[in-house]
Amino acid sequence: MDLYLPIAEMSVNALVIILLGGGVGFLSGMFGVGGGFLTTPLLIFYGIPPAVAVASSATQITGSSVSGALAYWRRGQVDLKMGGVMVLGGVIGAGIGQIVFRALQKIGQIDVTINIIYVLFLGIIGALMLRESLGALRLARAVAAGAPRPPTRLRRHVPWIAALPGKTRFYKSGLYISPLAPLLLGVGVGVLTVIMGVGGGFIMVPAMIYLLGMSASAVVGTSLFQIIFVTAATTLLHATSSKSVDIVLALLLLAGGVAGAQVGVRAAQQLRPEKLRLALALIVLAVAARLLWGLTVRPAALYTLYGQ
Repeated sequence: MDLYLPIAEMSVNALVIILLGGGVGFLSGMFGVGGGFLTTPLLIFYGIPPAVAVASSATQITGSSVSGALAYWRRGQVDLKMGGVMVLGGVIGAGIGQIVFRALQKIGQIDVTINIIYVLFLGIIGALMLRESLGALRLARAVAAGAPRPPTRLRRHVPWIAALPGKTRFYKSGLYISPLAPLLLGVGVGVLTVIMGVGGGFIMVPAMIYLLGMSASAVVGTSLFQIIFVTAATTLLHATSSKSVDIVLALLLLAGGVAGAQVGVRAAQQLRPEKLRLALALIVLAVAARLLWGLTVRPAALYTLYGQ
């Protein structure tokens, strides 16, 4: 069944978009990631204009993050104080990102910029994930063969964060640090949310663990909490300023994503965590390679009119 997307100005097969959302939801449930960093490239591959793909992905992430945040809220694994600081930083960053987004849109470079940023981020993150997962697999094999397991290293925040002024206690996160650190982290993620159409969890979660030194029990819930508000602010900015939000596209993605996530959670229980991380790293690198191919290889048609 074909549906017309009023903002993207093109017709799409509704079943294909729902299946795309379901596939990303499956990966989200299986690997424990928001999936926005895969949704936008896949929409671009399908032919959705990058600006619309970014804005609509952010809208879909807002809806899909609510159920996860509520689940962690019920377990008491959301640090509201830390999350509030990050939300403030994220909203500020979203405003900055929207200014950059509109400037690039006016000079006609937003599509190329989105693709380049995705190639860089996915390439770097995929390579780091691949290295970590291969190391975890080697360690697991060594332990299975009888080698002693190395002692677990305590995670502490980096020295420059400890030196920031105005320290306060974040009890659920187990931290005594300056709120400037999570505020600046929120600003950076807010900028990326607007430009890339991602929730930022794939950057926020490692940063909360390895930079801030947060307790692992509060990391995912707090990240999902800030994602809801930052992506909601991003959706509002895109809808009122760049006018790139296609609600029909977002609803189709959300419908598939909710169902796919449930299947992914069940599938994840059948595989080892190290193999899951390796599979995700390979998927991320494959998407980055495909985007790089599209940027460097001469297209068959040099000019395309969307919606024609």
